[in-house]
Amino acid sequence: MIVLYDLAGADGRRFSPHCWRTRMALAHKGLKYTTVPVRFTEISTIADEKQKAVPVIEDGGRIVGDSWAIANFLEETRPDRSLFGGASGHALTLFAQSWITDVLHRGVVELVLLDIHDQLDERDKAYFRASRERRFGRTLEDVQAGRETRVPDFRKSLQPLRQVLSVEQWFGGNSPLYVDYLVFGALQWPRVASRFPLLAEDDPIANWFARCLDLFGGLGRQAVPSR
Repeated sequence: MIVLYDLAGADGRRFSPHCWRTRMALAHKGLKYTTVPVRFTEISTIADEKQKAVPVIEDGGRIVGDSWAIANFLEETRPDRSLFGGASGHALTLFAQSWITDVLHRGVVELVLLDIHDQLDERDKAYFRASRERRFGRTLEDVQAGRETRVPDFRKSLQPLRQVLSVEQWFGGNSPLYVDYLVFGALQWPRVASRFPLLAEDDPIANWFARCLDLFGGLGRQAVPSR
């Protein structure tokens, strides 16, 4: 059985957008797997002790890190139930992943960065604060400050997603594909780690997200949202 090393908060809460991509990909392929919760400060102890980030999977002695590498590995070794909708969809999915990482992830993290810190294990907090404050050049508190006035601009930045959902049920077309899981992971991240509402209730993206939560027997919904 596949083993998934999955980032976890203090109470075992699984919040990583990259790990959620992989969880949904495994479910899409119909694969059985077990998860091992890992804290930031434990990543270097995973499997071959060469990993610097999660997710990581271990499959029959093969260790694969990085969500995109894992998706490609699953597609190559289990070609049924394609994640990309065929070869032509592979490059388009990579393009979508780049946009999601550059635009969507950046927009999300600037609204909930301190919230993420606050739900971490105590052993992870010092590492997270130091590394993120170095990345942003300011304190976590300063990054998140004023989010109530900034969230309208974040919502406007999601207009490309709304345009797709105005004509398609899923970003993958008639059925969800890996591109859906990329967007889902980005929005599951704040759902699990923060109480701040990033989407308006009447947003078409919110409706799509609710349907994603119900996929695979409610896999996404089983992750309890932040309270």
